Amino acid sequence: MKLSEIINQLSPSQLKWLEDMKIKNWKYEDGVVNVKGNVDISRKKLTKIPVQFGYVSGNFHCSHNHLTSLSGAPKEVGGDFWCNYNQLTSLSGAPKEVGGDFYCNYNQLTSLSGAPKEVGGNFYCDNNQLTSLSGAPKEVGENFWCNNNKFKSEPDHSLIKIGGEFKWK
Repeated sequence: MKLSEIINQLSPSQLKWLEDMKIKNWKYEDGVVNVKGNVDISRKKLTKIPVQFGYVSGNFHCSHNHLTSLSGAPKEVGGDFWCNYNQLTSLSGAPKEVGGDFYCNYNQLTSLSGAPKEVGGNFYCDNNQLTSLSGAPKEVGENFWCNNNKFKSEPDHSLIKIGGEFKWK
């Protein structure tokens, strides 16, 4: 795609943001920004993600910000997805598939609704406000960590295929 075509589809502020965040190897296709490699927008004091990502082949880090929404997050991540240490109350907008680990710990989540359906590695949802595992992934390749939440008893994880350990205390 020619630069003039990209400019007609992304606003000047979005193009500047991609440049400022040092995001490399990206292409704008079908209304989304696809990235070959990693995206690290952590610790940038972001309150939102101003572009819509599609596929990120490596890791996507948006942790340690002030995000209240995952709007703009990739639909699929080949590596790890980090959205921990934000102000999220929902996982709406999270990727549907994550090849590696998924970190949503240290937020204010009351539900896992919107979580990926499949996580290839570990799933970390500890240190939130969860009272159930409603909306949790259907399959987690390794460990599922949900300790330090508001569970009154061991949460029902029978519908989740977990390849490793389940920790809730």
